[in-house]
Formats: sequence, structure tokens, C-alpha cells
Amino acid sequence: MEKATDTFNEILVLGMGGQGTAYKGMLSDGSIVAVKKSNIVGEDQVARFINEVLILSQINHRNIVRLLGCCLEYEVPLLAYEFVSNGTLSYHLCDEKHVPKLSWENRLRTAGEVAGALAYLHSWVSPTIYHRDIKSDKILLDENYRAVVSDFGLSRLIPLSKTHLTIVVGGTLVTWIFSTSPSRQFTDKSGVYAFGIVLAELLTGRGAISSSSSDEGLFEVLDTLVVDEGLEEEILAFAKLAQRCLNLTAKKRPVMKEAAAILDQLTRILERPLLPQKFKDCTANKRKSVFIHY
Repeated sequence: MEKATDTFNEILVLGMGGQGTAYKGMLSDGSIVAVKKSNIVGEDQVARFINEVLILSQINHRNIVRLLGCCLEYEVPLLAYEFVSNGTLSYHLCDEKHVPKLSWENRLRTAGEVAGALAYLHSWVSPTIYHRDIKSDKILLDENYRAVVSDFGLSRLIPLSKTHLTIVVGGTLVTWIFSTSPSRQFTDKSGVYAFGIVLAELLTGRGAISSSSSDEGLFEVLDTLVVDEGLEEEILAFAKLAQRCLNLTAKKRPVMKEAAAILDQLTRILERPLLPQKFKDCTANKRKSVFIHY
């Protein structure tokens, strides 16, 4: 991995986070990989990398990053993944000048692909897997804007006999997720809440922490690109799903299988020969009929 990254050359850095630094690398056969190098040496850090190897070795899903190899005998742990070429979702929502860059069609597809990946982790693998740190900068996009969920260092396998984790976890969204859980239990509905924040970002182009009013009408908070390109029916349904995922009562949030099914239906709207009304052509009253608490 040293050779692949030119001894971890700084010009090959793809991104830096709390767990490690990712580098672009080239293997001897010419294939491109992403190599994550741990930032520090310590039992906790090694344990997180081993945990990620354990979890990703049990997963096979087109919208979850593929682990290609690892090295735990280097001075710090190293992991090699498939290279996802188009950066993070957070980067594509808005550039430095706050100009939206990701089309509504791609946003809708991305939401559906992420929901499908999380539904797979929550319902289709055994034991269940909780990602525990879903956010827009953990979602990568490839050259065709396929969404890839990454960074499983904080993830946990949940035995069949359990439905939650009673544990204090890391991650940027922890305060949001646990603000409605006095028992500090992380459940599948905690992951749904984090996904709801991603949906809100896709609608608004704003980060998870926003200084704007929490009670604005939907039209006032929508990204201009979404208003220009989206259809009334799909945007309102998308916003309603985001609102359900962000419900302060965990039991009232949908499970990820339901969220994935709703988003799959919405993507089919784009395939209709007669398109419904564009959202930007709605009446003023309709525009203000839905609120998103964000």
C-alpha cells in the first residue's frame, strides 16, 4: 500500500477525517483504489479498523463500499477500498459559492440508493448492522452518480436477540439522534433519523446545522434547483418522507424498508410519459402547505 500511494504522498490525499486519511492509490495491475490510513496508533483505533474489516467482509451490496484488502501489521492500520471517483454527496450539493450542482433526478436516485443500502443492513443481513454515522459526507458518488455508503468504523453487528445498543457513540449526528432517546438506546429508528437529515439536505442544499428558521414553509427552504427541476407530486412526497424520518417520536418514524419502497415509487414517476405539474408552477397556497422542521 505504500507503493500504491507513493509512500502516502500528500498530493494523493482524497480526504481527512477523525478516523484516518484516505489516499488515492494505484496497484501494480493499474487498478485504482482508495487507501485509508489510521491517524493514530492505539488499541481503540485498531479495534475500529478491525471492526470495519469484520463488517464489510460480510456485506455484498452495490451501494455499499467494497473492502479490497487490509494491513494491520503496519505502524498504523491500513484499509484498501474500491475507488469511488466523484467525491462526497455533501460536496455535490453545493459548491463553495453555494451554487447547487446535483440535479434533482440524481438527488432522488441517490436517496433511493442510500435507503436501499440501509434497508439491506437493517433487514436483509444477519446479524443486523447499524451504520451509526450516516451523513452526506459518508456517502460517495461515482462517475455515474451511483451512491456508495462508506466509513463503517463506528458500525455494529446486532445479535438476533437484541433490537438496540445501549451505548454512547461518536459521530457528528449523535446529539440529533439521541435528543429524543432518554435511554440512550441506538435502534434502527436512530439510523432512520440520520437518514432523514440526509433527505432534508437533498431538498434544501443546506448542511445538517442551519441557522435558518425551523418553521419555514417548504417552498422557502427548497434548493432553487429542486424547485426548477422537480415535479410537485414527487417533491411533496419526498418532503413528507423526510418529515416522518425526523419525527421526534422514534416509533412514528418509518423503517428503512418502507422508506426505500417510497423512494422507489418516486423514481418511477420520472418514467411516466405524461409528466405531472412542475413544483415551481404550484399555486402559492400549495407551496406553503407543507412544513419541514429542519
